[in-house]
Amino acid sequence: MEKKYKTIPEGDMLRIIALKDFLNIKKGQLGGLISNESNLSQDGDCWVYKNARVSGNAKVSGNARIGGEAKVCGNARVNGKACVWGNAIISGNVSIFGHAKVYDNARVSENAKIYGHAWVHDDAWVGGKAWIGDNAQVYKHAEISGNAKISGVVYVTDNACVSGNAKIYGHALVSGNARVCGDVKLHSSLHTLCITTLIKNSKDYVIFGDKRKFFIKKVEDVAETKIDYLKNIQTIRQIYGKEI
Repeated sequence: MEKKYKTIPEGDMLRIIALKDFLNIKKGQLGGLISNESNLSQDGDCWVYKNARVSGNAKVSGNARIGGEAKVCGNARVNGKACVWGNAIISGNVSIFGHAKVYDNARVSENAKIYGHAWVHDDAWVGGKAWIGDNAQVYKHAEISGNAKISGVVYVTDNACVSGNAKIYGHALVSGNARVCGDVKLHSSLHTLCITTLIKNSKDYVIFGDKRKFFIKKVEDVAETKIDYLKNIQTIRQIYGKEI
């Protein structure tokens, strides 16, 4: 196997140096720091750029790129065409693959998985055993943890938190100070679902609004506004299924 890089010692790590041209990398170009050669595969077009570092038992492979001042450590795996850059920190047993992107000051830790065309950026954090996939985005100060699963065209933003066994998929926006937790399952295939408040147990909450935009509120909040929430619950079940 023809090697694409060699290493030279630098402090307690190794600096990588390209041995050939590939993509936008030129022979002799300095790359980032790694703990040992198992951190960066010699196969594929994967690369660690100058100010980034990969340490511990982490591994970058396939065509993945680590850039900016990003750090990948622990037992993390970054492969496929995934990109990690900015000041992002990837740790624990995280897997990032497909065309996923993690950047800015985002953190992904514990046993989380980011895949597909998902993006995690700004100051967002994803941890636990959460799975973020398809075209989902987690950004600003949002947090995803527990066994949460988010996929489809789902945006989790602002100070929103999704945790527990919550599942959100289809087309949805989770924003503001929203808290989605417990065993909540939300699916929207035809309309945008906008979640801006607390959801703990789906049977205690209702969706109201028109068919272009739905809002979830606690039953007691809706009752105070004299809305027929029982009728709305029936509508929810017709749209989203009996599971909600």
